Amino acid sequence: MPKLRVGVLVSHNGSNLRALHRVPLQTDAQFEIVAVISNNSRSLGLAYARENEIPTRHLSGKTHPDPDQLDDAVRAMFVEHSVELVVTAGYMKKLGPRTLKEFAPRIVNVHPALLPLFGGTQMFGARVHQAVLDAGAKVSGPSVHLVEDEYDTGEVIAQLEVPVLADDTVDTLAARVLAAEHTLLPLLVQHD
Repeated sequence: MPKLRVGVLVSHNGSNLRALHRVPLQTDAQFEIVAVISNNSRSLGLAYARENEIPTRHLSGKTHPDPDQLDDAVRAMFVEHSVELVVTAGYMKKLGPRTLKEFAPRIVNVHPALLPLFGGTQMFGARVHQAVLDAGAKVSGPSVHLVEDEYDTGEVIAQLEVPVLADDTVDTLAARVLAAEHTLLPLLVQHD
């Protein structure tokens, strides 16, 4: 049985890329990462993919100032590598309409809070966890959802709850949610 061909978009550290990549190395996974794109040429995720001989490309406003050309370059990279599922894992940019049309509904994103709460424009990184703490929420955790043309509006397909502790800070909550992301995302891709 052929393995699901996964393309991953990253912007910074790439910890979810690492978590995904480890699964096929440790188990008889039914997927493989076949392409990685980053909008950040210095991304640790991009460096990790190169070190592990995964085809990579830096595609950003610097390489393609015209948004339509950038969108087409992202789409073309994934088409070139016969990607069947696109995962945005800490990718800090919206996908363009050509990429969305080509791969929808086979594009998923991992978000560091329970959606539909704590999502949308400007809800990323420490801001998300601060919003959870400010709201007095008792649980948080990652959500995996389908990607649409607006941030965090697509159908939620999986969530994993993480308790919010009384003495949590943004950093302690973020660390627990990230660990849960590293569990949830590979499970979802493995069973896609």
